[in-house]
Amino acid sequence: MKVRILLSLLAVLVLMGTVWGGFRVARLMPRDPAPEVPTTRVKKGRVTITVTATGELQGGNSEMLSAPMVGGGDIAVTYLRNPGEFVKPGDVIAQFDTTQQEFNLREAEADLAEAEQQVIKAQADADSTLEESRYQKLSTASDVKLAELEIGKNSVLAAVTARQNEIAVEAAKNRQQQAEHDFENKQAGASAGINIQRAAVEKAKAAAENARRTIDSMVLKARTEGYVNVQQNANQNMLYYGQQLPNFQVGDTARAGQAVAQIPDMGNWEISARIPERDRGYLQPGQSVTIRVAAIPAQELKGHVKVVGAATGSAWDRSFECRIRLDDTTPQLRPGMTSNISIIVESLNDVLWVPSQALFENDGRSFLYVRTKDGFVSRDVQLVRRGESQAVVSGINEGEQVALSNPDQQNKSAGPSSVMKALQK
Repeated sequence: MKVRILLSLLAVLVLMGTVWGGFRVARLMPRDPAPEVPTTRVKKGRVTITVTATGELQGGNSEMLSAPMVGGGDIAVTYLRNPGEFVKPGDVIAQFDTTQQEFNLREAEADLAEAEQQVIKAQADADSTLEESRYQKLSTASDVKLAELEIGKNSVLAAVTARQNEIAVEAAKNRQQQAEHDFENKQAGASAGINIQRAAVEKAKAAAENARRTIDSMVLKARTEGYVNVQQNANQNMLYYGQQLPNFQVGDTARAGQAVAQIPDMGNWEISARIPERDRGYLQPGQSVTIRVAAIPAQELKGHVKVVGAATGSAWDRSFECRIRLDDTTPQLRPGMTSNISIIVESLNDVLWVPSQALFENDGRSFLYVRTKDGFVSRDVQLVRRGESQAVVSGINEGEQVALSNPDQQNKSAGPSSVMKALQK
């Protein structure tokens, strides 16, 4: 029993000695040195403020091909040219499903055939009715003549008989007048009935012609030569925040009037680019632009700012659409090519500047981390201009050493040595 207690005490003493020794070693070992803060010096000289951006090559006076204005909701694409395919005037670019329109055409043609038969029937009925009325008119005229012949005998006839002949003449003339009046009425009625049926024929013809025009409009043909630029399918049920919309393809549906394809004018190229909000104040129409197309890196093109559009995007990522007109062109250009643009907006001589990453901004103040004998301290400066890679400042001296990153953040990232970390675990 005593031996067991002594062994237990000995084990506890050994464990305590090991822990104490470990902490002594950890305290004696040096900590990991803090990482060196990258620095640079304030320089003085010439600074060129340049705005750069990436855009997409487009035709300036493009021919836009849109889905036809037909009723019945969305229409399906049954044929579509490949993006970038070269076409000439008259070539078919896209076709839409005409099943409903062909059904409408067949119905209109059937209505037209029926209306034409109704005209023939109305004409035949009118001819039959008028022939009968004409016979009745001729018959009453004959009765009048016979009655007038009988009245010629009145001089030798008794007074009663003579009076009867006179009454017969009057009755025959009345029947003749009625027959002539009935003939005129039936003639007018027959003409009106035929005109109604002819109007129905014209209506059916118009419906059939409209159906044919609708079918023709569902085949989109090029009016100019160029390269096909298939548009994005921006249907409402496909919109998701931050997602790139797909281009139209066979089987997709389009709304009436929605742009499906575009044929840019190859002699009038433009670039559509997004300019960050901080660079908007530097741009104005007419400024010269240097352009390099990604697919033709060895060739430098010239252009100018055509227009700067309105702001778009969220409050923390706002940008402006800028359209660049190319002054130079080359046959290798194609719609949709990625283009890098560079705009020299200002040159400043004999100014103090630092790399843009050395300038920090917070709560409306601009400051630099300047190295002193006691370490880095923040110093407020005045921001004169800021480009993508350089910031022109005042309120500091040439040659002073400044940090390229926040020293406070790097000091926080410095921790104990690996041995100490392991022991603490």
